[in-house]
Formats: sequence, C-alpha cells, structure tokens
Amino acid sequence: MKKAILGLALTGLLLVSGPVFADLCTIDDVPAATLLLPYFEVDLDNADGVTTLFSVNNASAAPILAHVTLWTDWSVATIDFDVFLTGYDVQTFNVRDIFEGNLPQTSPIISNQGAFSDTNAAPANCAVPGDLPIGTLGADLENLLAQAHTGNSVDFFAGACAGSPKLDGIARGYITVDEVDACSIQFPNSPGYFDTIAGFDDVLWGDYFYVDPANNFAQGETLVHIEAYDINDDSDADELAFAPGDYTFYGRYVGFDASDQREPLPSTFAARYLNGGIFTGGTDFLCWRDAKQDISPVACGTTPAPMPLGQSQVVIFDEEENPALLEDRNVSPAPPNVQNLLCPIEAQRTEIGGSAFPVDPDFGWIYANLNTSTGAAVDPYAQAWITPVMDADERFSVGFDAIQLNSLCEPTDVLLGQ
Repeated sequence: MKKAILGLALTGLLLVSGPVFADLCTIDDVPAATLLLPYFEVDLDNADGVTTLFSVNNASAAPILAHVTLWTDWSVATIDFDVFLTGYDVQTFNVRDIFEGNLPQTSPIISNQGAFSDTNAAPANCAVPGDLPIGTLGADLENLLAQAHTGNSVDFFAGACAGSPKLDGIARGYITVDEVDACSIQFPNSPGYFDTIAGFDDVLWGDYFYVDPANNFAQGETLVHIEAYDINDDSDADELAFAPGDYTFYGRYVGFDASDQREPLPSTFAARYLNGGIFTGGTDFLCWRDAKQDISPVACGTTPAPMPLGQSQVVIFDEEENPALLEDRNVSPAPPNVQNLLCPIEAQRTEIGGSAFPVDPDFGWIYANLNTSTGAAVDPYAQAWITPVMDADERFSVGFDAIQLNSLCEPTDVLLGQ
C-alpha cells in the first residue's frame, strides 16, 4: 500500500481557507470516512454518574448519512442506527440517552438546512422517508443494551454474555460511525456492508468527552479519524488502493480483502504516565484493540478467544531512561493467570500502577508494542489505539492521544534492545 497525499478542499467552511491535506496512512485529525470512539463509560445506576458525550460533524456542503454502531468491550455489535446530516451539520450524543432508548430524530424532512447547506442534494437509497431513526428503542432493546454492555447474561443472545463481567452497573464499549450511501440496519460485520451500504467519502469529523458530574470534572479528545481510499473517485486513479491482504481497519470483517478501504490504526505507541505530584488521581490508559476476528457472545463465566489479548513488548521507562522490560506475551489468548497485560480486551480503561498493571516508579513513560499473533492473515500485526488520561482528584484532568510509532500500511514489529 503506497502512501497517498490527499487534498481535501473544504470550500465554504467558515474559518478555513485553502485545502486541508491528509496523509492516508497517518492517523490525523482530518475529515474521514469512519470515526472511532475508542472507549465509553455510562453509569446506569446513577443519573449523575459518569457518562460519555460525542459529536458527529459533516465537513461538506452536501448532506450525508452517518451510520452509528455500538459495540461491547469484547467487540460484539449490539445496536446501530442512521443519522442524516445536512451540509456542515453537527449531531451531538449523550451515550446515556441511547441506553435510555432515546435516539436523535433526523431526516431530509425535519432537519434544518443552513445557509451554506446544499439543498439540491440528498443521500441516495434511503428507504425511510421520515425520521431516521425512530425516536425510541423500546424495552426489549434497552434491556439488550444494558445487559450486553455491563457483562450480564443477555436474553437476546440466549443467555450468553457479550462483554466483560465487571458487574458494577457501568456500561462499557466503543462506537464506530461510518459515512454510508444507503440507510440500513446492518452492522459493519454484516455480509455485503461494504459492497452496498458503506461510503468512502472523507467528510466526517468529531470529538468526545467523559463527564463525571458528581466529581466535577471531565476529559475530552477528538474522535479517531479513519480515512478511506475512495474507489469511486476517478481523480484518485493514479494512486494505489488498499489491496487484498493489506491490513485495513475493518479487515477482520471482510476477510482482509480490503473492500472496506479504511486505513489501519497503528500497533505501537509511546505514552507518559504520572502517578503523584499534582496528579493525585494517577493515570489511566484508555485502550482500543483489534482481536482480528469477529467475536460472538459466549457462555457467561468464559472469555471469547482470542482474549486475553497478548502483546509483543511493553517496556516501562523511568525518567532517568532506565527500562523495565515486561515478559513478552505475543500470542492471543495469553497464557492463563498472566499479569501485566496492558490492554487484554478490545476496549478498556487500564489504571497505570493499579493491581492489574503495577508500575515502578511513579513517573515515566511506556513503550507499548501491541502486536500479537492469533492465526489471522495479518499476523503478527494488530492495530490499536491508546489515550492516556491523568487526574487530580475532583479538581481537573487532562487527556491526549499516545504517540504513534508505526503504521500498519507499512507494518513493523520493533522490539527494543534486539
């Protein structure tokens, strides 16, 4: 896969003059075909507890359709719905609202058309002429979401479990948002999704926030922006599309045949941590990982293979450059009862210095090579994302993306000291 420099001229956008340039194989904050909210939390037992907010924005004058999918922290898809966005539109979400059965109502009929919106264009192949989607889910779907995302037995899955059983009343998972050409109730792992439903236009952008009203603080970051090679754009004919066998973002759902044409995330990162000083609340890593295979619900009390996810190399450095090399566990699932797995499931919050991932000393940085072998066609590479967040208890917090150290468009598996 050759790196391609794509120029996106966002004419008509206020405060933007000239083109925005994007490197197809670099994960950067530019309009994209898919957005990833790598991890969310919603306290279902406390209306004033933690929740997650996010926005989906349209960078073009033409109206578009965005397809939102919720996944558990084991990567089981639970619900999806479409959102109609007029030109330069924004749709905001409180994930708590989704769990309470309230979805945004949008459509060409009821959505406001701003002065710079192209009113002559409309998304094609939308079978629903009115509201997209219906305004409420109903009790059955609300129960499905609550059970699946809290690690409980799910009635809809014949009593199986679809997420990690923390059983603390907090719903966890991640969210994807795709630009699509047609309305549907298909998940991205549904057969034919990238043949007839998904689009390839890089027009989506957005952000997200973790909000904890009870403790008076919040954290925020941009969503992960995942660009696509537009197979329908003749102007890109001189560039190389992703080819079968390449690692793409949705590759596991299309047999790595590259039909999704989405750039992959990296697999290796550098991230600081601070557990002390003014950051009395310490540091957490918010992780998203790719198990490289479609995950189905399993009997409660068990864990779906290939979890727990291994790691190729994790090194803890103190601030004097002294390394502490953890034992390599580059096969998934990792051996039973292992310790110091940085991110063992698909979406999680890992407390750096906590019981599951102890560190010494209190200040330093972590080299995280999260490549792992599962038997997939793209082994040993495994895309991931890490966002460190640092807290001062009930005072303030900060969050930012980890530094990317490689690209899986040109895969590498670097082991320090070797």
